[in-house]
Amino acid sequence: MSEQRPNIWSDEWQRTVEHGPFAVRGTRVGAAAGMTEAGMTVYELAPGKRNMPYHAHHGIEETVVVLRGTPTLRTPDGERELAEGEVVVCPRGRAGAHQLINRGETPARFLMLSSKAPADLVEYPDSGKVSAQAGAWGTPDAVSYLLAMEPQLDYFAGEPAE
Repeated sequence: MSEQRPNIWSDEWQRTVEHGPFAVRGTRVGAAAGMTEAGMTVYELAPGKRNMPYHAHHGIEETVVVLRGTPTLRTPDGERELAEGEVVVCPRGRAGAHQLINRGETPARFLMLSSKAPADLVEYPDSGKVSAQAGAWGTPDAVSYLLAMEPQLDYFAGEPAE
């Protein structure tokens, strides 16, 4: 059992993202507590901002637990405001595409729980990108490639003809 004592109400953050309409900060509380088979991160989403670009994971499932505020969840079914305490599962694949938007006046805080996989493919429908990721996040063996989905290549492109 881990001797660290992470707390979901702490205001100490490991990572901060601020870029245009995106502004979120987070701490990997699950890893700090000793989780190895799943992930759990606490996030705080600034008013008027989005957490990350709209995306779908093909290798992992994610679950959102709203702790404070009423963020808006965007999915392939549209947008809806979440209530404090609400739990939403974002399944693997395109049907699980998601993004959180804070249209409130105060920061929204939520937990993001995720399954783990040795590799993940993440699609970004709005921008036509795909990310291929493998290895444990933050380790020297981890790899991540962010690529444009177009143009698509032929399966044998670049292979010898003879």
